[in-house]
Amino acid sequence: MIAAVALCWHLAKLRNLKSDDLLDLALWVVIAGIIGARLYDVFIIDWAHFSQHLDRILNIWQGGLAIHGAIIGGLIAVYTWCRYKKQNIWQWLDIITVALPLAQAIGRWGNYFNSELFGGPTNLPWGIPIAENLRPFIYKSFEYFQPAFLYESLMNLCLFIILLVLFKKNHLKIGQSTGLYLIGYGIIRFIMEFIRMDVTALFMGIRVPQLASILLAVIGLAIFKIKSK
Repeated sequence: MIAAVALCWHLAKLRNLKSDDLLDLALWVVIAGIIGARLYDVFIIDWAHFSQHLDRILNIWQGGLAIHGAIIGGLIAVYTWCRYKKQNIWQWLDIITVALPLAQAIGRWGNYFNSELFGGPTNLPWGIPIAENLRPFIYKSFEYFQPAFLYESLMNLCLFIILLVLFKKNHLKIGQSTGLYLIGYGIIRFIMEFIRMDVTALFMGIRVPQLASILLAVIGLAIFKIKSK
């Protein structure tokens, strides 16, 4: 979050936007993002668990913050704030969505330190060791697993670099950076769901985060085309 806000500060200056407005908006986005991330995880991803443990819904320090929910919550916050302040929503969204994949690239390393969201067993030299009590039952005899967090972190970093270069060179019209981010992350997360082994909600046999990622990409494509006119 700190990295994203710091970068947004720099990008806002390039667009002659007020730093005070950025700090005000950042507070809205961070709070709404955390709330959205938790609500999405509780009611969409893991309701089967939380419906039996309602007392744990507020325990975010025990995990359970979903990025799709954070994106939705953040978008709602930006829309609400811009309407209230009578500002151009696309200008602010473009700045935020350039910085967001950088924050995601950094945040994914939390999965490494928590030994979570890894892929299947591997003999690759960059495989990561997972404690036996954290391994899926059918893979108890394996020690090293695919570092899914690293793959997503690197892809998010690449997306960030692409968006930053395009933003600074003014190669995109207002709103197109937002569209590209949604397309890019939608594709990244869709791919990652084939690698990740964490338990998640399914819809007609398909992982819900994959469906959400497809929706993100489709919305992003629509925004990019509309804003190209």
